[in-house]
Amino acid sequence: MNTRSMRWMWIWMMPFAAGLGAVAAAVPVSAHHSFAAEFDANKPITITGEVMKLEWTNPHARVAVDAKDEKGTIVHWDFELGPPTALMRRGWNRNSLKPGTIVTVAGFLAKDKPTVANARTVTLADGRQVFAGSSFDTQAAAPAAGVQP
Repeated sequence: MNTRSMRWMWIWMMPFAAGLGAVAAAVPVSAHHSFAAEFDANKPITITGEVMKLEWTNPHARVAVDAKDEKGTIVHWDFELGPPTALMRRGWNRNSLKPGTIVTVAGFLAKDKPTVANARTVTLADGRQVFAGSSFDTQAAAPAAGVQP
């Protein structure tokens, strides 16, 4: 390629590359958030209900729980757990909470979504309490020996 061809290539490629960069920058990015960005530490909540689904996804696993409110109406709750790798280090796996399991979840409400919360602990019907990997707990201890979700 001669110098003139290279110059024309740059003249045509630079606007294309700049446009591509602008489009890429405009696409929303699903960024990892801090606890304080989404949840309110001053709004603790405890919900007892039936597990509908455990989503084993990054950056956070999630558990859907159906619970009755004070009027007896079913409310669909979405609890954020820790990342799957952190949960696995504490003995969890993708089958730890099967649909139909009754659990009590303690955590903190989302700032802007009334039925979304960050789970701090999940207590199983037999009384075993397991750490949920909440981003609220930055130095939480591992569960006691023999405690498996």
